[in-house]
Amino acid sequence: MEGALPRWVLEWLASGRLVDLALAVLVLEAAWLALLQRRVLGHAPPVAAWLPNLLAGVALLLALRAALTGATAWVVVWLTAAFAAHLAELARHLRR
Repeated sequence: MEGALPRWVLEWLASGRLVDLALAVLVLEAAWLALLQRRVLGHAPPVAAWLPNLLAGVALLLALRAALTGATAWVVVWLTAAFAAHLAELARHLRR
């Protein structure tokens, strides 16, 4: 399956830049939820409603980036952080 992806895609994947792009999109999404949506729509979900989910996603992306770039010790750290964020979200749902 050699040649299926352009070289630049493979380079972006191996270097972690593709994950960096995804992280930038998550930051923009958080800004939209926290600031812009309130101004545009007049309301926004409370930060506590989406922050644990966002943090879990960021941690999973950072684990992927660590795996792609060979920083294997960090994979465990970021997966543990994602798990903790998921537990926080679950606890919030169970309290309702």
